[in-house]
Amino acid sequence: MTANTAYVAPDHSDRALADLIRLDGRVAVVTGAARGLGAQIVRRLAEAGANVLAGDVDGDGINKLATEVNCLAGGAVLGIDLDVSQPESILAAADLAVSEFGKLDIWVNNAGISYATGPATEVEVEFIDKMFDVNMRGCYLGAREAAKRMPNGGVVVNLASTTGFRASSGISVYVASKHAVVGITKALGLEFGPLGVRVLGIAPTVIDTPGVREEMAPLLAAGLDVAKRANSNPLGRMGVADDVARVVVFAASDMAAFMTGSTLAVDAGRLA
Repeated sequence: MTANTAYVAPDHSDRALADLIRLDGRVAVVTGAARGLGAQIVRRLAEAGANVLAGDVDGDGINKLATEVNCLAGGAVLGIDLDVSQPESILAAADLAVSEFGKLDIWVNNAGISYATGPATEVEVEFIDKMFDVNMRGCYLGAREAAKRMPNGGVVVNLASTTGFRASSGISVYVASKHAVVGITKALGLEFGPLGVRVLGIAPTVIDTPGVREEMAPLLAAGLDVAKRANSNPLGRMGVADDVARVVVFAASDMAAFMTGSTLAVDAGRLA
């Protein structure tokens, strides 16, 4: 892929703010979309007017989400089976977005494996491979395949984590994979910029989602005051999925037209 010499950066100075945040007519792909962060990202993108290809390994969950969102006003949602650990599945999703909706404007790399990995001395090699296949390679290939199909420019949004900046013990593989996502965002932001494709990362802290609740269950059973720990940030509350989804819409919209290569912390000030 070579630089698109015809690409000219737009000037949005005369557009209303309400128009800049709209995504009418744009086509988005969201990975890991069946529940939690991914599902809310799909809802918000569709509300902003985008047509969304929502992919997940949970076929029933993704079809239920598509039915739900399509009953509301906004862009259309099509659910597909998508396993980001399989390169051919990513390729098929990118092609399907173009064949079904005519183009591709936004790709959200949301799919990921959760952070509980255990002591580094006990982590199995197979788990390391699986974590990097999903969290790192899936992100890289998704961004690459998306950019190939954005001849007129577009946006890639990578879901990283605050652990991509600050490590914690006991989750070394997850920390490494999310540092890689931050690095991918930087590198591809530089490489794809001349093509008119922006690449931005989103780094949430712990967010209240079904997956996080499952991760927290053993800690609760052991007597840890999870709520107190989750709320111990400058804003004094745990994040919810929509806190992240709104930032994804911002990053994907023309509100962020002069931003690429950076990762935005959605962390209630934890990294401050």
